[in-house]
Amino acid sequence: MDSRSPQGAVSVKPIRSLLPFVLAAALCTPAWAAKKVDLDYRVRLLPESDQAEVSLILESGKAVNSLRFNLGDKGYYSDFETDGQGQWSQEEDGRSGTWLPGEGKSTLRYRVKVSHPRDSGRFDARMTDKWALLRGDDLVPSARLDQAQGVELVSRLQFELPKGWKSVETGWPRIGKNRFRIDNPARLFDRPTGWILAGELGSRRARLGETEVTVAAPVGEGMRRMDVLTLLTFVWPEVQAVFPRDPAKLLVVGAGDPMWRGGLSGPNSLFMHADRPLVSENGTSSLIHELVHVFSGIRDTDRSDWITEGLAEYYAIELLRRAGGMSEGRYQQVRKSLGKWSRKVTSLRTEQASGPVTARAVLLLQELDREIRQRSEKRYSLDDVARGLMRLDKVSTKDFVGISENLIGGPSKVLNTPLLR
Repeated sequence: MDSRSPQGAVSVKPIRSLLPFVLAAALCTPAWAAKKVDLDYRVRLLPESDQAEVSLILESGKAVNSLRFNLGDKGYYSDFETDGQGQWSQEEDGRSGTWLPGEGKSTLRYRVKVSHPRDSGRFDARMTDKWALLRGDDLVPSARLDQAQGVELVSRLQFELPKGWKSVETGWPRIGKNRFRIDNPARLFDRPTGWILAGELGSRRARLGETEVTVAAPVGEGMRRMDVLTLLTFVWPEVQAVFPRDPAKLLVVGAGDPMWRGGLSGPNSLFMHADRPLVSENGTSSLIHELVHVFSGIRDTDRSDWITEGLAEYYAIELLRRAGGMSEGRYQQVRKSLGKWSRKVTSLRTEQASGPVTARAVLLLQELDREIRQRSEKRYSLDDVARGLMRLDKVSTKDFVGISENLIGGPSKVLNTPLLR
């Protein structure tokens, strides 16, 4: 066939020349055309043994070549078993294990200890005969997924509660009674991360922006649910102005002693001790601090925890101030207190920022915000730095300096300090 044609006629290319394009189209199958395979997590809570029985049920074993789990060194996971033709193998040190599903419907089942005591005698996860407060990250440990091409796993989480337990809350959208849809576009392996609370609960709910917010705690634990919801409503517009995200759901959970006396954030969720003040005497707010962690999603690397913790504490003060909850006089008093607390700090570079290091980081960030505003003629601020950091997988001090100086348009006087070396 002659591919030449007169002007205005339709040129017909040989079929042979179209083959590369056909093959390329086949290899570039869009995500919506991928075969969807169900992966169901079923959790049965067992308060009598302080354990949860977890089942991973894969609709088609052919969809997954292997799942290699990081089991840690605490010995929390036990009693692994598979059905069908599936196989489970565990390293001698017990820190990792690999599941090879069978060809048909395949299940991996195991048990995990729920309560996690700290050295202080406090708990960051706990189960009683009436309730359980834990993180989904521990129910299903992180894993490296090797799945078949052209497959998309559709993950759901289902709970079986002990007799007398009324409900369960997670940071994921509810799709039925004690059932939730797990979908994290940032991860290949969707697992139920974030805080989970089950048992005899009291809850308060509100819709803030595009987000369904739930504040929940076990009955009788002294959690001030309406106080928490009121403060969240008060600062929500300021939070969204800095961190332009609209999570579908946010879960705030809490309990009293012997739970850890602080705040801990997780995906779509955060924990606050029931006795923790919403605004401390030093003018900061642990609730807003953890909320910033949830919204920003900023993670650090290379001894740069001062960035993550410093920004969270900076905005715990700044967002309250912007919302009208702090006078200028009070703000200056807060700065004075931070200066006293951090006067002995000589370096911010550390893997885990202490209270004084975080306080000194806040002062540096406040100075940097003024410098950016002045030298950019108010076109930019520290808010723009924070939004830039949100786009990175992990943030180093070098990244932070680079983004800041790009907005300033030259070297930063504030960041040229021994504190960052």
